[in-house]
Amino acid sequence: MKKRIWLGVPAIAAAGLLAWFGHDLLGIYRLDRYITASAAAYNADGSPWPRVTDACIGCHGAKGNSLHQGYPSLAGQPAPYVAAQLRKFASGERSNPIMGPLAKTMSEAEINDLAGHFARQPAGANRYFTPDAGLLEKGKRLVASGNCAACHGSQLMGHDQFPRLAGQGYEYLLAQFDAFATGTRGEPTGMMKSVAAAASPEDRKAMATYLASLAPRKP
Repeated sequence: MKKRIWLGVPAIAAAGLLAWFGHDLLGIYRLDRYITASAAAYNADGSPWPRVTDACIGCHGAKGNSLHQGYPSLAGQPAPYVAAQLRKFASGERSNPIMGPLAKTMSEAEINDLAGHFARQPAGANRYFTPDAGLLEKGKRLVASGNCAACHGSQLMGHDQFPRLAGQGYEYLLAQFDAFATGTRGEPTGMMKSVAAAASPEDRKAMATYLASLAPRKP
């Protein structure tokens, strides 16, 4: 009888400790699994921690899929385009208070690695944007008549030096249209300035609405 009592005491104590600290222990277990999985992912990707891409998460989202309409998604962007824009930020040709200083700290190898990393990430849909129905239809017509697919691809997913437009943030797209229209942003062909300058402010809103609503699809 005494033996059973003595054996039961540790069991009761263990059960009490589990009840008291169970939530914390579960949290530690989950954290350990997350760290293990994260370390495995880093090792599989072939580069050491910390990585340049870690600095991008705050604005551009996990794996380059932005949750903010004002910040562009980098996932699925063509590597040559991302690399070219980073060089423009570094040189001051393209101005941004965050991207300029960041790009200046990057080596050419880091620029190419970052561009390649985001090009490999699957592009997600812009789930947090609700388009205006009238602007959506108007934007669809304008994008078709402007032949945006000639440069950006049939699915508007971009290629080479031309960026992915499908599923980008509405505010970001509109800001870029406005920047091209006013000449504060340029690109080698001059086509974007011509298109944006010829469009009214309402037309630019319509095109941004349509492009932001498109679900990214592989060509």
